[in-house]
Amino acid sequence: MNVASYTVISSELAHPEIESKNATIPKNAPKKKFDLLRPLRHWIDNLKVKDPQLARHLCYLIPAQCPFERDVKVLGRTLFHIPPMCKINPLYEELMMLRFRALCYLADECGEDISAYC
Repeated sequence: MNVASYTVISSELAHPEIESKNATIPKNAPKKKFDLLRPLRHWIDNLKVKDPQLARHLCYLIPAQCPFERDVKVLGRTLFHIPPMCKINPLYEELMMLRFRALCYLADECGEDISAYC
């Protein structure tokens, strides 16, 4: 036994939560997914609202509620169901937070009445 193997063994004994370099990954461990929209999510999350005109445009463009959920019917029979857009949009949470930041900016910093956007 050389010094390197002794330090690895002793560190494993001192800290059992640290995995050994020889340990295998369990088969049922969740795999890391590649998120194609991560850069866009990050950009939206870090967008600073500091212009009243931009804030008004964001509040106008991003709807306050989840847009339409409809059943398409022909002759009284349901052909198909359109789910709410928030269920389809992968950036829904980020857009709602951006709209909220814009509303807060208008209300707190600009002192505007935001009831028109609600």
